[in-house]
Amino acid sequence: MFEHLCFRLKAISLIDEIVLATTTNPADDELVKSAQKMGVNVFRGDEFDVMSRVIGAARSTDADIIVQITGDCPIIDPEIVAQTIQVFNHNNADYVGNALIRSYPDGMDAQVFSLDTLELSARMTTAYADREHVSLHIRNNPNIFSHINLIAPPELFWPELGLTLDEPKDYELIKILIEHFSQCGNPMFSCFDAVQYLKKNPELLSINSNVARKGAG
Repeated sequence: MFEHLCFRLKAISLIDEIVLATTTNPADDELVKSAQKMGVNVFRGDEFDVMSRVIGAARSTDADIIVQITGDCPIIDPEIVAQTIQVFNHNNADYVGNALIRSYPDGMDAQVFSLDTLELSARMTTAYADREHVSLHIRNNPNIFSHINLIAPPELFWPELGLTLDEPKDYELIKILIEHFSQCGNPMFSCFDAVQYLKKNPELLSINSNVARKGAG
């Protein structure tokens, strides 16, 4: 699933470098091997301070802009990510994302902010939730950080749809989607493709309908 995510992110011309921000735990050695296989940079840091890991990952490649994609979004649509980056590049906002107000299917989340903004946020909070959910402090303080939230167009509006990888049942559904579109010669299927397929095959929705979703990243 991680390699599939990298495959999609590599298709986004607006992204200069991909960095896996993982932990120093030996359990994550397999992720590091996958990253090396995919030609993806790796930064390893504190398991319980994801914010510091993302800052370290950005610094490791001299990045000034961070496009944060969480590892539980393996079938994220490259076009949605590219649109989020373009909105950030053409507007004077500290934070651009598409999940402040949920409209896209869960699993299509993209966030863009500068390293300077994240470092400022990091200096302002030591709360565990803020350090775990990297942009939470930025999102919860619109009086300090300006926001732009992207809303899904009508054909993609399905906030209840879970396309994120939280539980084994999610894996089961995502695997079906990947295999179906790969067999159809469309491995880079879009969010629209997935939505249309699931509307035509609604019985698949029951696979992960009972999964309780985690908090936003």
